[in-house]
Amino acid sequence: MKNLITELDIINYHKKGGTILPVGENDVLTPSAIDRAKQLQIKIIKKEEADKIRVSNQELSKFPDKKRVSVGCDHTGLKVKNMISKILIDKGFDVVDVGTYDESSCDYPDFANSAAIKVYRNEVDFAVIIDATGIPSAITANKIKGIRAATCYNEFSARSAREHNNANVLVLGAKALGEETIISILDVWLNTAFGGGRHQKRLDKITSLENDNFK
Repeated sequence: MKNLITELDIINYHKKGGTILPVGENDVLTPSAIDRAKQLQIKIIKKEEADKIRVSNQELSKFPDKKRVSVGCDHTGLKVKNMISKILIDKGFDVVDVGTYDESSCDYPDFANSAAIKVYRNEVDFAVIIDATGIPSAITANKIKGIRAATCYNEFSARSAREHNNANVLVLGAKALGEETIISILDVWLNTAFGGGRHQKRLDKITSLENDNFK
């Protein structure tokens, strides 16, 4: 029995952060689906090819395959941190909460560093950090060698941060974003793979800068 893949299927796949679509022998794409995939830059490959890539190429590795995450925030991000922690736990992640644990005024560098340093030490696979705007914690985290912290403010920025920049720390602004937007950003972040290729070449240049300047 043939499985018809429509334009709407492609759009929904794109919304979830998909960039590479494996298709099987029984899958049939409509002409409009093919056109939409090209427009959204979704690469269509055979499932057999995807299986080979999955084994040998980390381009298709996504965060759901990695189950350790640190979360941290200052006092402005406490409620969002608790919400995100619950979502991640429900998805099966092992969450390491580095604080803060109440709404008493505190300093964002302390918690941004605590969350990001665990990524650097390979104690977790990635981190999520929250403050008021998402900017100062990203600045802090990016002082650590090997950290690529991205302040994301919509689905596009989350997808780009993962696909183009292989970001390993997601930073969010609790006072800059609504709850539903935050949930949507997190979902795209978790389900978007690093694109490799030309993007890796650019990341190699960043690594070179780090090696030159982080003594």
